Amino acid sequence: MFYLLYLYYADVAQDYPLLNLVQYQTVRVALALATAMIVAVAMGSRFISWMRKKQGKGQPIREDGPVSHLSKVGTPTMGGLMILAGIAAGVFLWADLTNPYIWIVSLVTAAFAVLGFVDDYAKVSKQTSAGLTSRQKLIAQTIVAVIAGVATVLWMTPSTSAGLETSVAFPFFKDVLLNIGWFYVAFAAFTIVGFSNAVNLTDGLDGLAIVPVMMASAAFGMIAYLAGNFVFAEYLQIHHVPGAGELAVFLAAIIGGGTGFLWYNAPPAKIFMGDTGSLALGGALGAVAVTTKHELVLGIVGGLFVLEALSVMIQVGYFKATKKRVFLMAPIHHHFEKMGWPESTVVIRFWIVSAMLALAGLATLKLR
Repeated sequence: MFYLLYLYYADVAQDYPLLNLVQYQTVRVALALATAMIVAVAMGSRFISWMRKKQGKGQPIREDGPVSHLSKVGTPTMGGLMILAGIAAGVFLWADLTNPYIWIVSLVTAAFAVLGFVDDYAKVSKQTSAGLTSRQKLIAQTIVAVIAGVATVLWMTPSTSAGLETSVAFPFFKDVLLNIGWFYVAFAAFTIVGFSNAVNLTDGLDGLAIVPVMMASAAFGMIAYLAGNFVFAEYLQIHHVPGAGELAVFLAAIIGGGTGFLWYNAPPAKIFMGDTGSLALGGALGAVAVTTKHELVLGIVGGLFVLEALSVMIQVGYFKATKKRVFLMAPIHHHFEKMGWPESTVVIRFWIVSAMLALAGLATLKLR
């Protein structure tokens, strides 16, 4: 909003240096981060108290999970609403609301948040760890992701790379583009839906999902900014995506909202993110990867989430085939808990792995 006001009153703003700062993306990135963090922190205590009253027994805890999790009984869920409120405030106030990529990512985030809210509500109201069926969630996610994929193809601003809107770019290779035509929509949908569910599976311990989400957001904030800047894109020999730099503002809002949420989600958590937050944040990162044409790099930057999802797929597939288990429990963070690792140890070590993978993903920008 403030950016559009600046554009409208640009002649007047020239006489006021502080107002003139709004034109710079880097300044708006910092302001979006600060705004989102303040909103999330400010909501904190009262929101948590209200949720505790409304939800009663809080989020149901899996009976077959680690024994240590029984102490979490009564902790409210839907904390993702705190993050989303911060994101909404940061983006509305500081992003360029005429940018199509902002709207595409916002659509995915909002739609997945609604889906997650319905799932969380079903769990809390029925007091069961099973909310919506996997089929119901997958169908809804796919519909939204396909719409986002089509919008990306149709709305992408012409780039110096011909056919970029329907192509898959490969890390480490500067000139390699695989143009798959309208099949790209299916690939984009797979990326968005897959990463949304991967983040959802990771959200099982206090602080485990939100910090890697913030790390991935920081990495993709840099990628979006560089890909959206013609000079930097040419220097790094990555594909230029005009307008993608504005997504750095959105990603900064995720970091700010996530930081505010972590204040209350740090062990022992006062509130859980819930599917409301995890599905939305995973979908947002998937949509950002699609719009910046760094879908494969997301698999590196968000490698921790990919590992969590793969552990579930391997466990389920192997059990159906042999009636035996590969892991003591899936997702894999529960496997390490079953091995005797304290929850805090699992969380911090997974943060370290996530940080290294985020740096490895950023390294692909130069190693070409």
